[in-house]
Amino acid sequence: MRIPDSCAKCLYDRQLNKTDNAEYLAEIKALIDNRREDDTSPYLVYQFNRVHERYFGKGADYTDIKKQYNDLVLKMEEGLRQEIERSEDPLAKALVMARIGNYIDFGAMNHVDKDEFISLFGDTGMSERDEETYESFLKECEMGKVFLLICDNCGEIVIDRLMLEELKKRFPHLRIKAMVRGKPVLNDATLDDAEYSGLSKVAEIIPNGEAVAGTVYGLLSGEARKALDEADVILAKGQGNYESLSGQGRHIFFALLCKCELFMNRFSLPRLAGIFTEERPDIS
Repeated sequence: MRIPDSCAKCLYDRQLNKTDNAEYLAEIKALIDNRREDDTSPYLVYQFNRVHERYFGKGADYTDIKKQYNDLVLKMEEGLRQEIERSEDPLAKALVMARIGNYIDFGAMNHVDKDEFISLFGDTGMSERDEETYESFLKECEMGKVFLLICDNCGEIVIDRLMLEELKKRFPHLRIKAMVRGKPVLNDATLDDAEYSGLSKVAEIIPNGEAVAGTVYGLLSGEARKALDEADVILAKGQGNYESLSGQGRHIFFALLCKCELFMNRFSLPRLAGIFTEERPDIS
C-alpha cells in the first residue's frame, strides 16, 4: 500500500514530536521525500528507527507494556472463551474478538485506554459487511491445507489463540502457523510473547526476521518468506500488516480496526470500526 502525502506528513509529524534535532529531522525528511512508489509506511518507520538509533541510541523499551497487556487479556480469557463457546458460530465470534484485540496498538494509537478497549467487547457480533468475506474465508479454509496467521500486537495474540483454537476445531485438517516479529519493535508480538501468551501451543511460530512493524517481503527471513509463499490461507492482523501486504499480488484476508484517518477514509468507516476484508490478485 503506497504512502499518500497525508500519511507521509503524519509520519514526519510523529518524529517531530519526539525531537527538534535538525540534523535528525533532515534525514527523516529526506527518507520521506525520496521514498519509492512501492515503499510502505512500516518500511519507512523501520528506516526511521535505524536513523534514530544512530542519533539517540535504542528506542523505548516496551517489555513491561507488552507483559501488562498480555496479562490483562489472559485474565479476560476465561470470560471470552465462555462467550465464544456459547455463541451460535464460535469461530465468527472469536474472529470478531481477535479483531477487537487489534486496539492494543502503541504505534497507530495516540493513546491506548484500557477502559475503551474493554468497552469494545460490548459488541462482538459480526456485521453484515463482514459476512461475505467470512463465507469466502470458510471456503478457503475448507479447501486449504496450510493456514498462516500474521500477528500484530501483544494482548491481541491471546485472543488470536482463542480464534485459532476455534479454527482448528472447525477445520482439523489445517496445519496452522503464526508469524511474529523477528525482533522487538513497539508492542508487537515476538517469539517470546507467543510462548508467554500460549500462542505457541496452537500454532507453529515463525519469527519474520526483523524489527519491522509490518510484513515487508524484502526484509523477511528465508523461513518467513517460505511460510508466506506456501500458505494456502493467510489472515493478516492490523494496520501495519495491511499497509505492507496490500497490493502485493497475494490472496490475503485482513482483520483490523480503523485507527487513523487513512483507514477511515479508505473504508468509509468511523474510528475503531472493525474491518474484515479479502484481497485477491484478480480483484481490484
